[in-house]
Amino acid sequence: MYKSQFINSLLLIGGVSTFPGATFAQQNSQVHQKNVLLILVDDLKPNLGCYGDKTAVSPNIDKLAELGIRFNKAYCNQAVSVASRYNLLTGARSTSSGLYDFGSQLRDVYPNAVTLPQYFMNAGYHTEAIGKVFHIGHGNTDDKASWSIPHHKEKVIEYILPESTGRQLTREEAYFENTKMYFPELPPNHQLARGATWEAPDVLDDAYGDGGVANQAISRFRELKKNPDKPFFMAVGFARPHLPFCAPKKYWDMYDPSKLPMPQYEKDPENAPNVAVKRGGEIDQFKPVPAGKYVFADSLTRKLIHGYYASMSYMDAQVGRVIEELKRLDMLDNTVIVLWGDHGWHLGDHGYWTKHTNYEQANIIPLIMVAPGVSKPGTSTDQLTETVDIYPTLTDLAGLGKPVTPQPIDGLSLIPVMNDTEKRIRDHAYHAFPRGKYLGRAIRTDRYRMVEWKNRNDANDVLYELYDYKLDPLETKNIAKDQPKVLAKMKEILAKHPAAK
Repeated sequence: MYKSQFINSLLLIGGVSTFPGATFAQQNSQVHQKNVLLILVDDLKPNLGCYGDKTAVSPNIDKLAELGIRFNKAYCNQAVSVASRYNLLTGARSTSSGLYDFGSQLRDVYPNAVTLPQYFMNAGYHTEAIGKVFHIGHGNTDDKASWSIPHHKEKVIEYILPESTGRQLTREEAYFENTKMYFPELPPNHQLARGATWEAPDVLDDAYGDGGVANQAISRFRELKKNPDKPFFMAVGFARPHLPFCAPKKYWDMYDPSKLPMPQYEKDPENAPNVAVKRGGEIDQFKPVPAGKYVFADSLTRKLIHGYYASMSYMDAQVGRVIEELKRLDMLDNTVIVLWGDHGWHLGDHGYWTKHTNYEQANIIPLIMVAPGVSKPGTSTDQLTETVDIYPTLTDLAGLGKPVTPQPIDGLSLIPVMNDTEKRIRDHAYHAFPRGKYLGRAIRTDRYRMVEWKNRNDANDVLYELYDYKLDPLETKNIAKDQPKVLAKMKEILAKHPAAK
């Protein structure tokens, strides 16, 4: 009873703000009349054909990449959905805003924040959100000020088969539906039933939420087409391949389980501090995953990897439907498109099945931008890029200049790189993750990553990790003590960043 029922510039969606920075946008509302489509995907690592993954069946995202520029070294600013989406939609890193954790509300910290959607709304755009855009769940809700019309929500955790839940409210459903807000008498979430880790029913695409998201986007495009003088900023968020790996059977059938890539290294990095590792806490919320054991039998490992790829291909098909409708409506050439993954995901590497770390596979993300006249179709760049770069890039593409907002804007416009893929505007990417009393701040260069784990209660308690991705791409050994000169140079880079909130 409690169970809750592409191409000249890219923009997000907006709300109303009285901050003076909005005045510039309003005065320049006629500068740029391109539509904006922002596609957000949950837990999507660059396991895509266009990124060189020979296993992936991702024809639609691959075609999208052929229309614009692919960023090969793009990184989130924090590998957890709520914070990463705040990073995107505010342009501020977690270490600048202090917004790290579930339950942290944007307007409590910056009541007058001008989100990326709001910035475009103030410039005269109609803005709206479909699916997962802001993180809703775990105590967080949508930001109503960011949208011209109410957000269209779809479920993140969902099942079709009764045996997947035993017809009970499951732990992750309760988290994502904020069930305790409405039914405080329920037991703690960890006492609820575990839902299935995967299901593969023989159903149509719109039986699941991502199909519904695509349907709604298509419907809204048709409606917005009727008012061509009003540019729109639409954010469309897909849930898969986030757990549970629930996708129609035909997407599972695209893969031969015996040919799936298996993890090459399933141990913690040698000499890594305990605070840096992350086993469990997400995958073990689902059945039949054995709690307390995270290097699984090959049969279970292969099934989980199969589920991730099947879920990705299902999502890819929905992206294709959305882009195809823009083309059918003759709106493609007048729409800027960005596809972004909120963070990566450990697909069994290190024995991890989660994000929530400062390691490579949790932080590297896909980022594709389609902006004809700015970038050449089918190009790519190795420029180190961060999620926070998207906000100022979009305002720059729209002719709205560098954003001035109450919250800090930490990103850089990527237009120089889009014009010239060999151009470099920074020599590192920066990200962070909190773990208990420690905050881990990371610097990623082309070759190395350093993580500084500092005790927030004791400035003298500091631990370091250092990895060489040229010699050790699988992060098998922390070499911080073995390479003092490299570590010192990485510390110098980190020291240039402001102190973390």
